[in-house]
Amino acid sequence: MLLNFVIKTVINGVALWIAALLVDGITFGDSADTASIVRTVLLVALIFGVLNTFVRPIAKLVSMPFIILTLGLFVFIINALMLQLTSWLADKFDLAFHVESFFWDAILGSLIITFVSMILGFFNPKD
Repeated sequence: MLLNFVIKTVINGVALWIAALLVDGITFGDSADTASIVRTVLLVALIFGVLNTFVRPIAKLVSMPFIILTLGLFVFIINALMLQLTSWLADKFDLAFHVESFFWDAILGSLIITFVSMILGFFNPKD
């Protein structure tokens, strides 16, 4: 069970890192130190994983009428909210992760994170 959590955290970290590379409004700071960036990516992935485990199901339950009304497209808004909340919590923990704007950066970032996590999730032997 712990190995599965570690694998999912690494998958989230890679997905967040790729989203930061592709979306200008998502950044992991300006540090040139690779170890600092990797540490930040892993800690942000841990925060993102905890939020997706505990907060996201509640948000989906509360917004179920909107999800049904939009035929599931509202889930992307919930994913963007989780990314924005991750950015806010990372700021509280003094981590160099930031999402500029909700509408374009967070939604595009959540689409990229969802796609990359889905692709990398195929390689997870526990799922």
